Amino acid sequence: MKALLLLVAGVGGLLEAVAPRRAVAVWTRACYRNAGEAEPREWVYAAAKAEGALVAAGALVGLFRLATADDGETEESDETGIEADADVDATR
Repeated sequence: MKALLLLVAGVGGLLEAVAPRRAVAVWTRACYRNAGEAEPREWVYAAAKAEGALVAAGALVGLFRLATADDGETEESDETGIEADADVDATR
């Protein structure tokens, strides 16, 4: 499920980075009643492009970490920590 959310965020960020004017137009129509009267300033498009690039990069990093994570090692460390706590309680 986490990988799917990261993938969707990455695709959305990529679309926003590639077509910032279209992304701003879509969000403007979704957020304002009179979207035809709203006129964003030029810096909004640069900000949308930067935001899309950051979201896409973050999603790629998250997918990479998820793909390279070794589930066996994390489960062993969790079990070891639980057993160590149980041994401490038994000696008290």
